[in-house]
Amino acid sequence: MSELLIVLGVIVFSFALRSFRARLLRKLGALGLLAATFLAFYLPTGSIAAGVGGLLIWFLLPWLELLTRVRNLRLPIHKSLEQQAPPGASRFPAFSEMTDEVEKEGFEYVTDTGWEWDGVKQFFRLFYNAETREQAAICLTEQDDISWGCLSLTTRRESGIIYRTTNVPFSTPMASAPDVIVRREPEAELFPDVLGKHRGWMKDLALETEDFVAETPEELPNLIELEAGQQIKHNLDSGLIRLSEKADTFRYSWRGLFYLYFQLVKDMVKMC
Repeated sequence: MSELLIVLGVIVFSFALRSFRARLLRKLGALGLLAATFLAFYLPTGSIAAGVGGLLIWFLLPWLELLTRVRNLRLPIHKSLEQQAPPGASRFPAFSEMTDEVEKEGFEYVTDTGWEWDGVKQFFRLFYNAETREQAAICLTEQDDISWGCLSLTTRRESGIIYRTTNVPFSTPMASAPDVIVRREPEAELFPDVLGKHRGWMKDLALETEDFVAETPEELPNLIELEAGQQIKHNLDSGLIRLSEKADTFRYSWRGLFYLYFQLVKDMVKMC
């Protein structure tokens, strides 16, 4: 009985730490949950190996999703964006506030667009700042009753290199094309934070406005489609995905599943 109380006590204390906004306390809370898992297997058996085995369960859980759902996914090789109505407050509560933040920084609204396939929906509200040659986007991803929104800022060079800063909290499920350099800043909650991170990055690279392509706002959806096609081609060439038996679709290869697994584990560690 005392062993159960110890484990429950550690769990309750860990969840209490996770309720704080301070990153250090949240990480301590995550470590506490790992400690509780170790104790749940160690105390009844007295075996350190059993405790370590219990910890490994956390790192094997992603395979349940990978083998039951992701393995069976068939995704389109060619993605076509279509004009969409903006999401309501029930789907994306922060959408209106995000839009105001972007427009206050001098960006002009371009269009609402997106795509949908096999239960996965992605919505984009695109903006452009002609003076600074920067593209901003608000993105909403919806999948299996789970949704998350993010902001991104993109600049493109004549050489074809694309620089993007985003606050998306998750790693990309596919490898980025070689010419696309993405910097994730999940702690940049507001658009001015994302904008500051991106411009600071460009400054560190000694890049100025004249180094970027002056784009036509109406062409932004086409550029997103082109970039998605390049990413899929790169992943096909890398063996992370392969053509499936269904026409014009692809599926993850075993190599791709392992890539996705390590991406998930990396996110688990970072989000602790």
